[in-house]
Amino acid sequence: RGVDKIALGELHCLVEHIGPWRAGDSIFRTGDRFGAIFAVRSGTVKTRQVDLEGRELVLGFHLPGELIGLNAIHTETYPCDAVALDTVEVCRFSFPALATLATRIPQIQQELFRRLSKDIGEANLRNQEANADERLAAFVLNLSARYEARGFPPDSLHLAMSRSDIANYLGLAAETVSRVLRRFQDTGLLEVDGRDVKLGKGAALEDVAGDLLHR
Repeated sequence: RGVDKIALGELHCLVEHIGPWRAGDSIFRTGDRFGAIFAVRSGTVKTRQVDLEGRELVLGFHLPGELIGLNAIHTETYPCDAVALDTVEVCRFSFPALATLATRIPQIQQELFRRLSKDIGEANLRNQEANADERLAAFVLNLSARYEARGFPPDSLHLAMSRSDIANYLGLAAETVSRVLRRFQDTGLLEVDGRDVKLGKGAALEDVAGDLLHR
C-alpha cells in the first residue's frame, strides 16, 4: 500500500514464512514474550483469552492478510492465545526490526499505524444493546466484506469457526446462533450447508444488522 520497490524489498527481507499449524495448534500463547507480529498467509486464526477457571472468551477471527499480535506491543507479552482453526501458515515479522525499518520508511510506519487504528476501531459485535439477529447479521456481513477485500466471492463463505466459537464471540448461546441461522435460512437471507454459507438478500441482511457495523 504505497510502498516503493526498494522499501518493499527491505520489508521482504524481514519476512519469515512459518507453519503449517493444524487445527487446535497455538501460534503463540498468553504470557509469551512479545517479539513479532504475524500476518496470516492461509487459513483462519482465532484469538482468545482463558480465565483461571478455564472459561474461554473469543476475541476475534483472523483471515489471510490480517495481522495478529498487535495488541502485545504495549505490554511486551501476548495478552491472548492465537489458535489455528484449520491449516494455517503465517508470515512472521520481527517487531524490533520492523520498528527500525518504519522509522526510515514513512509509508511502512503509516501502514503500521493504520493497522493499529483499525484494530482499536473494530466494530463491537458483542454490543449488549443489539439483539441476536443484529449481531449475527453484522457478523456475516463483516466476514463477507473481509473475504471480498481478499479477492474471494463475498456471497459465498466457508466458516472455519464452530457455532460455539461464533456464539462465544458474539456473547450469545450456541443454541441461539443455530436458531437464528435457521430463521435466516427460512426467510431467504442465507443458505446454510454445514459451515458453508451463501448470502441471499444482501440488502435485507443489512437491514437486519441495522447500524451495528457502524457503532
